Amino acid sequence: MAMLEVNNIHAYYGNIHALKGITINVEQGEIVTLIGANGAGKSTTLKSISKLIQPRSGSIFLEGEDITNTPPHELVYKGVALVPEGRGVFARLTVEENLEMGAFSRQDVRGIKDSFDRVFTLFPRLKERRTQVAGTLSGGEQQMLATGRALMTSPRLMLMDEPSMGLAPILVENTFETIKAINDEGTTILLVEQNATMAFSVADRGYVLQTGEIVLHDTAEALKQNEMVQKAYLGIE
Repeated sequence: MAMLEVNNIHAYYGNIHALKGITINVEQGEIVTLIGANGAGKSTTLKSISKLIQPRSGSIFLEGEDITNTPPHELVYKGVALVPEGRGVFARLTVEENLEMGAFSRQDVRGIKDSFDRVFTLFPRLKERRTQVAGTLSGGEQQMLATGRALMTSPRLMLMDEPSMGLAPILVENTFETIKAINDEGTTILLVEQNATMAFSVADRGYVLQTGEIVLHDTAEALKQNEMVQKAYLGIE
């Protein structure tokens, strides 16, 4: 049974048909990436799964349970966490308060402490800045915080939307090392990323989206060798 099954979903923004029958699956323990140009439907796919928008048709299953009409806040209790595009930290709260907000759905005091330890091990910079207001952090630090906040929910499935956007090259490498480390600890990841080279470096499989439709699906290694992918997304002529 797949961790996540998305079956033939169609999503709209007003009259704009943004997703035209997207079908994907993510097995437990995998990193699966969605790549494509701006406007291809990558972020809309994550928003449909996390119910920030409601698909007009199709179905979504989490470990066999139909979550097609499950509200966003209930998905958190079911183990789904979103790291949104643009980070979306609570700018006026401290680092520690942002992380506490990530644990709002939990009552296990010991488990929450363990999650704090896990986040501060992955991101020592956040530990150093735990009392600093989040809005004053650098872009890279805010990305760490957004990821750490998602980890505080103790997710089984993490949806990550453009985690490398706007980061310096060295921070991009660190971000993907962290993604791999999170996955190695047992969290399944669905990753939206424009940096296809880095996405393929950590992913098991990938889907290529164009104008709301999937045009390719294969292992990450096979996609790296695909001529169309090389020309369109890897800068190889």
